[in-house]
Amino acid sequence: MTKRHGYALLAAILAVVVVLSAAIYVGVAADGGNGARTDVAGGRTSHNAAAPASTGTWVGAWSASPAGAEPGTETNGLAGRSVRNVVHTAAGGTSARITLSNLYGQQPLSITHATIAVAATANNAAASADSMRRLTFGGASTVVVPPGGQVMSDAVRVRIPHGADVLVTTYSPTPSGPVTYHPFARQLSYVAQGDRTEDVSGVSYTEQSPYWRYLTALDVQSDEAAGTVVVLGDSLTDGITSTVGANHRWTDVLSERLRASAGSGGTPRYSVVNQGISGNQVLAAGLGRPADNPSGLSRFGRDVLDRTNVKAVVIDLGVNDILRNPNHVDPRTITDGLRTLVRQAHARGLRVVGATLMPFHGHRGYTDARDAVRQAVNAEIRAGKVYDDVVDFDAALRDPYNPRRLRTDYDSGDHLHPSDKGYQRMADVFDLGDLKGTAPAEL
Repeated sequence: MTKRHGYALLAAILAVVVVLSAAIYVGVAADGGNGARTDVAGGRTSHNAAAPASTGTWVGAWSASPAGAEPGTETNGLAGRSVRNVVHTAAGGTSARITLSNLYGQQPLSITHATIAVAATANNAAASADSMRRLTFGGASTVVVPPGGQVMSDAVRVRIPHGADVLVTTYSPTPSGPVTYHPFARQLSYVAQGDRTEDVSGVSYTEQSPYWRYLTALDVQSDEAAGTVVVLGDSLTDGITSTVGANHRWTDVLSERLRASAGSGGTPRYSVVNQGISGNQVLAAGLGRPADNPSGLSRFGRDVLDRTNVKAVVIDLGVNDILRNPNHVDPRTITDGLRTLVRQAHARGLRVVGATLMPFHGHRGYTDARDAVRQAVNAEIRAGKVYDDVVDFDAALRDPYNPRRLRTDYDSGDHLHPSDKGYQRMADVFDLGDLKGTAPAEL
């Protein structure tokens, strides 16, 4: 190579370095050097960082089962409105992702804008400062969820504290009904007119909602939890009589117990997600296609096995199979259905803890014949013929002077569902050590 050619090559290399340096400088200046991106048209700032830089384990921080099609949304859905779901986290993390469902939709659901933020305070539509993040789906801010389908967002870097309320907001400009929802949230969410997904103040959210809509899961990349416990149940797990906005479902209390005990006495470091649906049965489903209130058997794969990083399963089902069937129920049909769920979990190497059925004397659906079915189901469960381990909710909450009914202070007043104190008792009697290990070779 001649000296002249050498100088030319060196000049070319220097030119490339200058161009690359300028591009990096422009990129950093454009996002403020911290991942913040300014929406020039809207004058808003959304901190967006789609690729998680942190390490940790993906676990479920919150979930809710899609339970049906929201009445009154059959034609237009929630077109032209922003839906701000408020959810309470069972685990903290440094990155997050969500799942949206259009299971009951008869039209494609077009989401053109979605965000996640940490709430400024509990039970509030306002976001804490600098926590608002714009969500993407496959790198795009717009996603179309087909009828019957669901979609998971890309991961976004955001610090999600344990035990915080998180705001997940979606906007759909076009009709897309009916809306897939979870009706008994026991948590107030919010709705605003127009695209207000990045409204940090929450001022636009003048309409309150007792439902969770579209959103079915929030996962976090966590350095405090190593797996997820999934609880499958009915209204007793859904927490239908617990105080609204107080997070007093028995699964909430169980989550706090696990967190407080993690690392001591071999207690596993697990988060807890709630897959309860009020009125749910092991065997029968509601009307429609897909069925409203799908049976435990039909939804087990989606609502339990498909959850993120599942390590153990808890099942509390069977009461509605007794109460909602006009004819006398054979207890064997219930226990056979429960065993089917256990076999599915075992096929994935998952341990299953099952609950005895609590008493309901005094409830409008009570009969002696139905109580006899409950007692027979409980006898099979206690004998170790259904689950790997048993949590005896019946023994813990029944009235010692009348075992067919709930103890008064554990009764919400309808003689079927617990009070907040009753939900606390359910969580307190749960043996956390039962969640350890894998499925046995044979039940």
